[in-house]
Amino acid sequence: MDQPITTIKLQNELDVVLAYKRAMQLSEFSGLPIASQTKFATAVSEICRNVLEHVGEGTIRFSMVENRGTLLLEAYVTDRGRGIPNVEELLDRKYIPTGNKGQGIYSSRKLVDHFQLESGFEKGTRVRLQKRIPANHPPINKAIIQGWSDFFNFESEISPYAEIKRQNMQLIELLEQLRVRTIETEYQLQEIQHLNQELQASNQEINALLQEREVKNLQLEKVNTTLDEFAHTVTHDLKAPLQNIMGLTDAVTDFLEEGSQQEAQAVLPMIQMQIKRMEYLIRDVLAYSLTGRQQIQKKRVSIGQLVYNVITTLTIPTGYQLHVPNNLPILEAEEIYLQQIFSNLLSNAVKYHDQPTGNIWVKAFETPEHWEFVVEDDGPGIPAEEQEKIFELFETTSDVNHPDSTGIGLAIVRKIIQEKGGRVWVKSEGRGTAMHFTWPLDTVLAPPLKA
Repeated sequence: MDQPITTIKLQNELDVVLAYKRAMQLSEFSGLPIASQTKFATAVSEICRNVLEHVGEGTIRFSMVENRGTLLLEAYVTDRGRGIPNVEELLDRKYIPTGNKGQGIYSSRKLVDHFQLESGFEKGTRVRLQKRIPANHPPINKAIIQGWSDFFNFESEISPYAEIKRQNMQLIELLEQLRVRTIETEYQLQEIQHLNQELQASNQEINALLQEREVKNLQLEKVNTTLDEFAHTVTHDLKAPLQNIMGLTDAVTDFLEEGSQQEAQAVLPMIQMQIKRMEYLIRDVLAYSLTGRQQIQKKRVSIGQLVYNVITTLTIPTGYQLHVPNNLPILEAEEIYLQQIFSNLLSNAVKYHDQPTGNIWVKAFETPEHWEFVVEDDGPGIPAEEQEKIFELFETTSDVNHPDSTGIGLAIVRKIIQEKGGRVWVKSEGRGTAMHFTWPLDTVLAPPLKA
């Protein structure tokens, strides 16, 4: 038996997220243990991410195959890139990756039961990942597998991203239909050019088609813009909890290798808490990116509690002191906006500090027009010639010690604040950086702060 289930076209980071989700769902349907589900989905994610990083796009196909009476869940990832020049070296069982080179392939091989890689110059790369289905699996036959395929095709609670992608494809198909209809209409006009009545009717049809095509073009452009903003925002803002989860899982691995099961179990609630934080963040960012800013409901937000929650998601070195006043205001505002702002500013203050010890301050002042918040540090500072460009999308400072900086965080901060009618700016002369931003004054629920 070799029965395909579902196929995903890999074009951006969110397609990797969707592939991971499908791998988890199929693993669960097939009766794999939870640990095996995670291993298979992680291997799928690593290979798909390699495709995006090194080629730009590709395809993944999930299937159920049978080999000598054993059922296997298979993920087949293909691309049309230039191929991997050192494929024999990567497949050598003695090979150990250095740095990030080959890490995805190396890790994926250890996570699945069967791993096959084929690559040729200018012929692309094909990777086959297989996980054995346990003997006590639930019933699996062609009809059941077809049911899984139908479930994915008609899934009602599909993610907003996947729904937008589906709508995007529908719009593209409709535009192609409109193009064909326009060509047919023009041909008809040539045939009936001597019949004035029919010519007039055809002209009206053409105008209607052109208007319809213009509307669909505008819709398609809006959908593509929304997808782009969504992808950049999610990949940027999920870094902190993902890094925390990676650190905690490394700690669990160390404890288990040392035989310290009790210590390992003590870390599990912390991992679960970070996963919940990611879930909440994804939910709020979906609202931010897909439903429109004006539709996000305001709620009562304690700035002090929000700052504390953000701090708990960051990895802060032991020698750093954070100074947060007790009398920060309570606002009626969109919580996700303030969370994104403080998360970006505080994480930058920690990330770009150049000393083993340091201080970070959070301050707030009331003015006649607005609230002014400040996140200040005693780090290396920002040169004057770079203080404006750090707010541009994909722009970073010249600090080469932080290759993971994407140049998105402060662009997100500025965009949110500008849409709220405020402004953001930096003050830095020599050492130390103070990031200032304003927030509307009419949202205050707590008494004014005393200077």
